[in-house]
Amino acid sequence: MRHAPRPLDAAAADRRQAALARRWERLRDGVPSVLYLLAWAVGVTLVGVLVGLALAKLASHQAIGRADAGAVRWLTAHRTRDWNTATHLATDAAETITVAGLAVLTFAGAALAWRRWREPMLVAAAVTGEVVIFLVITLLVDRPRPPVAPLDTAPPTSSFPSGHVAASIALYGSWAVLAWQRARSALLRGLFTLLAVLVPVVVGLARTYRGMHFPSDVLAGAVLGGSWLAVSVRAVRLGVLHHELRTSRAVARTRRALLRHG
Repeated sequence: MRHAPRPLDAAAADRRQAALARRWERLRDGVPSVLYLLAWAVGVTLVGVLVGLALAKLASHQAIGRADAGAVRWLTAHRTRDWNTATHLATDAAETITVAGLAVLTFAGAALAWRRWREPMLVAAAVTGEVVIFLVITLLVDRPRPPVAPLDTAPPTSSFPSGHVAASIALYGSWAVLAWQRARSALLRGLFTLLAVLVPVVVGLARTYRGMHFPSDVLAGAVLGGSWLAVSVRAVRLGVLHHELRTSRAVARTRRALLRHG
């Protein structure tokens, strides 16, 4: 029975990645991945800023803006003490200190456990890149928070996009990718995949309930986190493919040299 290639292996690369690896063959290891990440970071940031400005400046008084505000007001009107506590706990799963701490532990654990760069670098690229892109977008868009009484102290960033949702996808999504890369147990892979889906959904609902974001902010955060996680996976895979290509060419050159001088 033929198994599907693991997400970070060169065998999972498509034709475009193979073409990039050949085009950048002369570059040092790691450089193609960095270039790929930088190019996509610029593109994702630009799209995020344009969408955010359209929502903040143009659509705020249109149907989508009224629906956004109406959803937050409805949740605010139906707050209860139990839900206040539950949403506070849910938010903690994606707080900056939580995500940063778990990311550092995951990076160190992956590096020590597997003694290679692809798994820890996925976590580093996904979480660090998401934070940088989020900060640029939120500072440039500067969308006001919803017009309700918030249950949390507002951070210095603006409402668009939801950094909590984006960060939860980057972190817990990278866990799911690592599970599909390394775990033999289908149950374990399924549990991490479920976690990667469930946590962002719960966090997004909690942030909206607590008056910190409009639903469109949450949706934008999900798109940001998901798209950047996909870019990070492809960047790491490109690096693996590029390294294997350079290694195979070097081995071939060495063999030819030995044959000539043998």
